[in-house]
Amino acid sequence: MRAIGYRDAQEISAETSLIPLDLPEPVASGRDLLVEVKAISVNPVDTKVRRNARPPEGEARILGWDAAGVVKAVGPEVTAFRPGDGVFYAGALNRPGANMELHLVDERIVGPKPKSLSFAEAAALPLTMITAWEMLFDRVKVRDPVPGAATALLIVGGAGGVGSAAIQLARRLTDLTVIATASRPETRAWASELGAHHVVDHSRPLAEEVAALGLGAPGFVFFTTHTTQHLPEVLKLVAPQGRLGVIDDPATLDVMPLKNKSLSLHWELMFTRSLHQTPDMQAQGDLLAEVARLVDAGELRTTLTESFGRIDVANLKRAHALLESGKAKGKIVLEGF
Repeated sequence: MRAIGYRDAQEISAETSLIPLDLPEPVASGRDLLVEVKAISVNPVDTKVRRNARPPEGEARILGWDAAGVVKAVGPEVTAFRPGDGVFYAGALNRPGANMELHLVDERIVGPKPKSLSFAEAAALPLTMITAWEMLFDRVKVRDPVPGAATALLIVGGAGGVGSAAIQLARRLTDLTVIATASRPETRAWASELGAHHVVDHSRPLAEEVAALGLGAPGFVFFTTHTTQHLPEVLKLVAPQGRLGVIDDPATLDVMPLKNKSLSLHWELMFTRSLHQTPDMQAQGDLLAEVARLVDAGELRTTLTESFGRIDVANLKRAHALLESGKAKGKIVLEGF
């Protein structure tokens, strides 16, 4: 079975930063599905793990936490899927990733592939939709108003993969005014196209940019990137008792300035449920089923923006490099081995 992985943590420019592998075919047991992978998407987590997590000596690690494919076999405890079903999912951080022809995944974190999307279009969605959904509705709880605040959500980094999902979910499933940040003409246009009511420039002082909209102080802020850089401005613009959500990895984060406004800080890692086998792990499968329904109803759309061709080492390296440049918008997808 063909796969792509790495044996040493390296920069993407290194010749062996990603390598082809030949692995035995996995066997489904327990609640696992064996999925024939048709398409994958690449996320910042892939690049972070590749750079920082060295596999044990003599072993290889497989990346890839976004996939769409067809169920080939099921474990004896599986109840929700059968061979032949189209599925999409993000997988688990503590298991081999989906950059392989056949992949094992727990059925509880898998959803039925949207019927209206191709495998490539579907593969763009799981990780970012789960992250955005859990942040908005499970962590920051945007359906619970902040007293006296503007009914508005500021999404810092609105054109990236998670921002692209959050804009759509907030616009379609809440009555919030959605403010996204973007600085380049193409990313500003993308955020608007996805449904943001307003797009402000995060290369300028954000407090002034948001105040100029005349909406009042937003009650919710979702940092998808550069939290440390933008936090001082956000502290000025957010309403007292507001809620801040963070998904990136600042080296340090001084939370003492949040005290004056009694702000709450909420972390989101979409792998938490699968990493810790939480009792509500099935919530991710249910969430993806709802995303699929909304896609097929025309309420949500794929965030695929670039297709890099077949799943091979050269194309995967190219995808990693673009993500690391900070200039990607939406999602990068590869399709077929």
